[in-house]
Amino acid sequence: MELAIRLMNQEEQWPYDLLLLADPSKPLVDEYVRRGHCFLAYLNDELVGEFVLIRTRPETVEIVNIAVKERWQGRGIGTRLVRAAIEEARKLQAKTVEIGTGNSGFKQLKLYQKCGFRICGVDIDFFIRNYDEELYEEGIQIKDMVRLRLEL
Repeated sequence: MELAIRLMNQEEQWPYDLLLLADPSKPLVDEYVRRGHCFLAYLNDELVGEFVLIRTRPETVEIVNIAVKERWQGRGIGTRLVRAAIEEARKLQAKTVEIGTGNSGFKQLKLYQKCGFRICGVDIDFFIRNYDEELYEEGIQIKDMVRLRLEL
């Protein structure tokens, strides 16, 4: 499976179907994609995934959005996207990569830890404070953001 990942160019439309799969708040997505770098992943000519990096502090980059189309999930594409994001962070001369996920994101937590990230904190009630509607995953209300970090 040949996955091609490239930086989105300014003439392209934001891939909202994927961005909103990872983050259902369009206002939040709009805010961070404008100040970040969006990378697109293709299998042949089909867009199957994306990730967005932003610089949050000196020498720190955060993966603020990462998604794989549902029909392509479970095939290792997410792992390849996380690893590509880490490599792009290195190119940006970051020393630290951060990522956050909901308290119910068991698959995401497993993926990020397999890629070397370590839990470094919890932002209590993040999703309650920042989202108008209640969010659920796997029957669990998403309330807290679990923060993870990878030192390069």
